Amino acid sequence: MEKFRAKKPEKEIISVRLPLEILNDIDKKSALIGISRNELINQMIVYALDNMEDVPESKPNN
Repeated sequence: MEKFRAKKPEKEIISVRLPLEILNDIDKKSALIGISRNELINQMIVYALDNMEDVPESKPNN
């Protein structure tokens, strides 16, 4: 069995503009769960990427 190796994932600092209502919802949920806003946003992004359709929506004919 391979030995466990702890590692810190590489991260990049970015800036994202969110509507205040969404930010408030994120803050409430992260406080309720007991994790940071940053960690909740990261987990939500991973979930969305893992569960989104890879096929773009068809565009209506003009």
